[in-house]
Amino acid sequence: MIERITSSTNPDLFVMSYSSDYNILSLTLIPKFFFVPDIIEKRKPLGQQAKRAGWIGCNILYASIPEQAKIQIIQNSHFNPINDVISKYCIIKQLQTKNLDARGWLIDVLNCVNGIKSQQFTLKDVYQYSELLHQKHIHNKNIEAKIRQQLQILRDKGFIEFLERGHYRKII
Repeated sequence: MIERITSSTNPDLFVMSYSSDYNILSLTLIPKFFFVPDIIEKRKPLGQQAKRAGWIGCNILYASIPEQAKIQIIQNSHFNPINDVISKYCIIKQLQTKNLDARGWLIDVLNCVNGIKSQQFTLKDVYQYSELLHQKHIHNKNIEAKIRQQLQILRDKGFIEFLERGHYRKII
């Protein structure tokens, strides 16, 4: 799975939920450029009694995918307007990058920003995630500088707005 999602030909993911009588309740698109190894959880190998003994599956950690990446096509059994779906895809497509490390950093910092409850936040609020980011990116020795860089990218792409030194507002 890791090999597949890190390849240049990884697919988009569609997540569907439906009722017991098979009516579609929701259909969500997650573009392929939001997949990084951190959202994949390795499962235990199947036991010796299993038909495919030793096979190792995985789980996709849906909660680790930024909300901005979850494009609702069908919501509450109703289609969202096609123009809204296309517009949202075009907005998040700005975050697409082929560099896996850059993609991971951008998604991680976006998740940190999403974890801040208020619309307006400070650089200090994001710095509170420094230890978590250091655990995910152990080879980076300048976590705070990397956070500032990723905030600049999110600002340039229109996801956050710079208000004044060290102060930001969420837009998307």
